[in-house]
Amino acid sequence: MQTEKHLTGTLVLSVFTAVLGFFQYGYSLGVINAPQKVIEAHYGRVLGIVSPDTHTTNGSGEDGTFLQAGTEGTFPPPADLSEDPAASPHLLTMYWSLSVSVFAVGGMVSSFTVGWIGDRLGRVKAMLVVNILSIAGNLLMGLAKFGPSHILIISGRAVTGLYCGLSSGLVPMYVSEVSPTALRGALGTLHQLAIVTGILFSQILGLDFLLGNDEMWPLLLGLSGVAALLQFFLLLLCPESPRYLYIKLGKVEEAKKNLKRLRGNCDPMKEIEEMEKEKQEAASEKKVSIRQLFTSSKYRQAVIVALMVQISQQFSGINAIFYYSTNIFERAGVDQPVYATIGVGVVNTVFTVISVFLVEKAGRRSLFLAGLMGMLISAVAMTVGLVLLSQFAWMSYVSMVAIFLFVIFFEVGPGPIPWFIVAELFSQGPRPAAIAVAGFCNWACNFIVGMCFQYIADLCGPYVFAIFAGLLLIFFLFAHFKVPETKGKSFEEIAAVFRRKKLSAKAMTELQDLRRSEEA
Repeated sequence: MQTEKHLTGTLVLSVFTAVLGFFQYGYSLGVINAPQKVIEAHYGRVLGIVSPDTHTTNGSGEDGTFLQAGTEGTFPPPADLSEDPAASPHLLTMYWSLSVSVFAVGGMVSSFTVGWIGDRLGRVKAMLVVNILSIAGNLLMGLAKFGPSHILIISGRAVTGLYCGLSSGLVPMYVSEVSPTALRGALGTLHQLAIVTGILFSQILGLDFLLGNDEMWPLLLGLSGVAALLQFFLLLLCPESPRYLYIKLGKVEEAKKNLKRLRGNCDPMKEIEEMEKEKQEAASEKKVSIRQLFTSSKYRQAVIVALMVQISQQFSGINAIFYYSTNIFERAGVDQPVYATIGVGVVNTVFTVISVFLVEKAGRRSLFLAGLMGMLISAVAMTVGLVLLSQFAWMSYVSMVAIFLFVIFFEVGPGPIPWFIVAELFSQGPRPAAIAVAGFCNWACNFIVGMCFQYIADLCGPYVFAIFAGLLLIFFLFAHFKVPETKGKSFEEIAAVFRRKKLSAKAMTELQDLRRSEEA
């Protein structure tokens, strides 16, 4: 059966609609960076904080300090704020840090409810319902100028984070279940493509002459609500997951009907037989709780792999690269470093598209390993470039090339693969719990990196990328020995790989014990 015949209009619509949730995730990740100075300036005016370090193009004094709030007819400052020692740039920094990091906190909290809401409502209805959170969060941010902006933005980011935490679990679950085995990897990488496209859109729209200015930044923050509305209405046209209908609800005919919609004229019986096997396995193991996922030796190796691929994605240093890119481009003499940073976003997007075609040809494991090794070499080059930058001016170009290579290798493997490989590692019984745990791990690592990187960078300076190089080496060695190839394999075949590894490890232990007893 040819792979192309599986790619029907309904399947394309369903996958496109689902990954709009990841577009919102990417947009929310990137949108807060470009207008940082403008929003901080507005916070300062609302709070009545005088900060010589924060500038604004509208409403600031000639010396760069904030004018007192109330000059724009919004919120007058509290009478005693200027005399309050807490009313300082430190308070402004706290509010800004909270505005950025609360997004990850929202994702951490909601990720644990993914399995429950996905099983209770079904995949499509669950995505429909959680879109309400996205719309509400974007409205709060879009209306930030009409109320206490810092409170509205922090609240909006938290609610949007709740949505993204749920969506980042529901979307891979749905896409993996509606995709044919031959296309599961390629369609799975679309999650990452949606993320980087969202980041790129936010970078472009965040330019000062577009929406990243003092008048338009609320619209910039709330604009992903348009994608939420689009996803809401398109979901009404998408079929429910046949796997969910067949295995969870026992609706055989409805599952066959939806499968025919997704596959066109292809005979659905082969997949129905696979679902029946999975249903029997799920019936024998029943629903697996998060506690059982960690206590049962049956799932232990798969859980470790699922968590490590999530940790490797966030602790690879990709966020640090984006943090340092503008500064490096400035030192390299680029006149408009913001456009060079957007160039990084373009490269990010292009190579994510390429990875869609690579993942089914080369396989998940090989791409994951190649990506980690490429990032490791790039991190070493980045460290050398930054350390020697003061001695050799041309080293700035080494750092620039290393940035682009780092991003390219990230999108080859460590970027897209962790999002969908977790759904491939587990059968129907433990899958919701596994996705919830993996999602929480990813969000927690995201939060840790966001909160701690600046302190580590200040402490280590240019050697910060040497730390990431060491971590990447650990991740590479782990992936080489522990991560299985899931390309073209059913859930049962993947589970069998872990069983063989477990039996092989047990046999090796027994052989070592036997040798010790003989030597004794």
